[in-house]
Amino acid sequence: MSAAVDLLTFGESMVSLRSAGPLSAGGSLAMHVAGAESNVAVGVARLGHSVTWAGAVGADPHGEYILRQLRSEGIAAQCRVDQSRSTGVMFLEQRTADVTRAFYYRAGSAGSTVSRDDVDAALAAGPRVLHLTGITPALSPEARKAFEYAAERAAADGVVVSLDVNYRSKLWTRDEARAVLAPIARHADILIASEDELDLVSSAALRGDSPDSLGNDDAETALAASLLEQGVGEVVVKRGAAGAGVHTASGRFEAPAVTVTSIDTVGAGDAFTAGYLSALLDGEDVAGRLKRGAVMGAFAVSTAGDWEGLPSRAELAMLGATASGTTQR
Repeated sequence: MSAAVDLLTFGESMVSLRSAGPLSAGGSLAMHVAGAESNVAVGVARLGHSVTWAGAVGADPHGEYILRQLRSEGIAAQCRVDQSRSTGVMFLEQRTADVTRAFYYRAGSAGSTVSRDDVDAALAAGPRVLHLTGITPALSPEARKAFEYAAERAAADGVVVSLDVNYRSKLWTRDEARAVLAPIARHADILIASEDELDLVSSAALRGDSPDSLGNDDAETALAASLLEQGVGEVVVKRGAAGAGVHTASGRFEAPAVTVTSIDTVGAGDAFTAGYLSALLDGEDVAGRLKRGAVMGAFAVSTAGDWEGLPSRAELAMLGATASGTTQR
């Protein structure tokens, strides 16, 4: 029997209020939906896959807005509406052309209470892929239990588990993150991290054996090897404008970033992940997954918003096949 849904993810989605300049100067704010998990959900859904997002929002206009936006993207939102807590809010400040700052107002939010019960029914449907991020367990003890339960259950049920580290220093320390994420990483078929996040999930780093004295590339290789040894199938390393790489038992694969004019880097990592997982669902090999991830990341950085500029499947060929500044007529 085929899976009921291609991809399941869960976590906190918030209302994002974006400023084009310093927040302290005032001015207009644009309202968006933000959240690493829902960013990935939108990206995968736009590429034609069935997607479920599970979570909680407050009984307020912000929560209504989030659900309306996600459902308009064809995402099945399996969501609890909390009558006693508010939906989380974040402000994004474009401080300079190269620096964006986030300010969170999510402590005690409805989304931070996402629980085992919230994801249990969605897991029971038997998704092909479960996508998790290291943000969720940092939200609350309840959310951490849901994260650990989901990873363990999905792995036991033969569901492909994808884990994007997505470390957030405003939510917890590196030591706190390492203590939670490293034990769970062994359940991941696909482990996604930036270069400076690998030591948060490696069992070698947890034991204090992190190869700090090695050069960056050697350290990455050593940490990736330790993750493969502990059962991770693929270690995907995101490098932004420098492209991405994948370490597997059969070798290492690299792909450059797609050259575009960058205007907004927020959400680029989530877009890459969406492309990688979409290609996985389509049966593409590692090289094909990297290529689609790079294209999705390029769409993200060359358009405004976390996910608003992400392409449909028919639009994937727009980047990489045309010259800069091209007008399609």
